[in-house]
Amino acid sequence: MAHGHHHHHRASSRSSQNIKVAFFLNITFTVLEIAGGLWTNSMAILSDALHDLGDTFSLSLAWLFEKYSRRREDARYTFGYRRFSLLGALFNSLLLLAGSAVIIARALPRLIHPQPANAAGMLVFALVGIAVNGAAALRLRKGETLNEKMVSWHLLEDVLGWAAVLVVGVVLLFADLPRLDPILSLGITVYVVVNVLRNTRRTLRVMLQSVPENIDMEDVRTAIVARPGVCSVHHIHAWSLDGLHHVLSAHVVVGDETSPEKIIALKNDIKEHIYALSFVHVTLEVEYESEFCRQREVEEAEC
Repeated sequence: MAHGHHHHHRASSRSSQNIKVAFFLNITFTVLEIAGGLWTNSMAILSDALHDLGDTFSLSLAWLFEKYSRRREDARYTFGYRRFSLLGALFNSLLLLAGSAVIIARALPRLIHPQPANAAGMLVFALVGIAVNGAAALRLRKGETLNEKMVSWHLLEDVLGWAAVLVVGVVLLFADLPRLDPILSLGITVYVVVNVLRNTRRTLRVMLQSVPENIDMEDVRTAIVARPGVCSVHHIHAWSLDGLHHVLSAHVVVGDETSPEKIIALKNDIKEHIYALSFVHVTLEVEYESEFCRQREVEEAEC
């Protein structure tokens, strides 16, 4: 177990450093991007600047919570501090949704009264945007933590957005299509909103303690009952601390003749199987068949 603890500690340290580098790359470029959007009069660049601003905020919170989540459990938070990362996800969602509403409100009038954009400037910022966001995404691509994977996905979205700006810039060099810029702006914004809503739904599911997405409770129940000596299992619950680290509790029923030594071996066998499914906390209560259990009685009555 000590080996696993040190492995997770090193992974967390690498994760914090990777997110730190990505944060400084992103915030530097976001400032330049806002100035460039105003200079080129491009709503597409400004909408992507808003997205990058949201990503910068996401990175800062991810960096903060990656360090904060290393704190061990205490008397106030007995499961530790991992769930604080969910607050950052919700804050980021609200920020991006509010910003998207502003961009839509500014882009729609441009469709009715189009304004010329600086195509050459758009090309320059598109190339820089692809380079900066691509470098940050590569830095996080092989990360092990959920923070790194989620931030990497956001940065890859940015690379795609800048690729679209690049295409529009090239088109505007050869054709007078000023409405193309606000159309791209709206397209990027809608794409961002759809992904934000999808991620918000996932975050809320974790906060409401739903069964983790990659866990099939029927398979877990079947695996426990299949262990030699297990008669049945009830009052089984699974939830996630942060979408990556899961918790399970269950009541396992054994025959009255089962010895204490066999119970210990059985508990260890079940826990080893459950831990392999990304669970970090497993609580098993073993009961004899003749032993009274209020939860078992309630579940049998409901059936």
